Amino acid sequence: MDARRGSAGDNGRMSSPIEVPISDDMIRLGQFLKLAGLAESGNHARDLVADGEVAVNGEPETRRGRQLLRGDRVTVSTPDGEESAVVA
Repeated sequence: MDARRGSAGDNGRMSSPIEVPISDDMIRLGQFLKLAGLAESGNHARDLVADGEVAVNGEPETRRGRQLLRGDRVTVSTPDGEESAVVA
């Protein structure tokens, strides 16, 4: 696992999310999932979103094209727990 990522540890609690800087004012969810290392590819990002494994600011998100702004927190549910990243 990438040590930069926020993830659930042995106790199942969430560690601090990583902050992922973006160069523009916004980024689409699918792009951000790849940039943050939460998805391995565009296809993987699409599948995560379609399967309901992604939440933005605590709310389930099913639109891969959702526009994210700085401060938005993206959480992905994985078999090992949850991983989070914040748009910076």
